[in-house]
Amino acid sequence: MKLNTVFRRYHRQLAILMFLPLTLTVITGVAYPIFDEWFSLHQVSKVMLQIHSGRILGLQAIYPLLNGLGVMGLLITGLNMTGLLRNRSANKATNKDLVQQ
Repeated sequence: MKLNTVFRRYHRQLAILMFLPLTLTVITGVAYPIFDEWFSLHQVSKVMLQIHSGRILGLQAIYPLLNGLGVMGLLITGLNMTGLLRNRSANKATNKDLVQQ
């Protein structure tokens, strides 16, 4: 199996796994200052902050770490699929082989 296929599979699985935590982090990160500063709804903003940090589920110690590792994994697999991390000489050899065919 090609390495690019493996990265695509891992990227797809990681994206599915990270969708909900990252979406919650983004939505609550945007909603917190809106509720706190604009509308002065301090109780709602406290709940948003608890969800944002993972405190509401008791995961405040590991939730940011898992989010960070997930984003780094998506970044590494995504960059690898774009070809930015590949060796240029290997790309030239591959292109020459394609031209000759």
